[in-house]
Amino acid sequence: MSNERITALKKEIEAKKQELAELRHSADPVTVEDYEVQQADGSSVRLSELFGEFDEMLLIHNMGTGCSYCTLWADGFNAFWPYLKTKSAFVLTSPDPVHKMAQFVGARGWNFPCVSIHDTSLVKDFGFDAEWGTWPGVSVVKKHADGTMTRHAQAQFGPGDDYCALWGLIDLLPSGKGDWEPKYNK
Repeated sequence: MSNERITALKKEIEAKKQELAELRHSADPVTVEDYEVQQADGSSVRLSELFGEFDEMLLIHNMGTGCSYCTLWADGFNAFWPYLKTKSAFVLTSPDPVHKMAQFVGARGWNFPCVSIHDTSLVKDFGFDAEWGTWPGVSVVKKHADGTMTRHAQAQFGPGDDYCALWGLIDLLPSGKGDWEPKYNK
């Protein structure tokens, strides 16, 4: 009985995920400002310049060096980076000052582009601000032929989400997640 229920529930979840994807794709795009951000080497770059050869970007909203959960997601993205970079632009944003961000990125060995959005309104403008700082998540940004940019979808990150492969593996353990929190060495 439980295997049949698991199979049925998996089908329901997949159908809901497909419905959510379709709703996100049908949402009205929102115009995006061409923010000036700082690369790890301290140089300034415009958001529009980070697309490279692509017209779509996955823009990650990371909480910075103090969040072990955000580190967990970014460590996972590093593993996916060889695949992601063949599909779209991918950039992680950090609210930390550029020197702090660059040191942490180097220590973690992240290979994907990372930028400091310190002293910009990007987090607030994208709706990822919270009383305590930056809410983690992802926004999808499209660059149009005329140079304008629009946001087409976004999702917040949280324990158990679809953006970290580890959650599903931990859930399979008999002990489950419980009160487990990811730890990392700074």
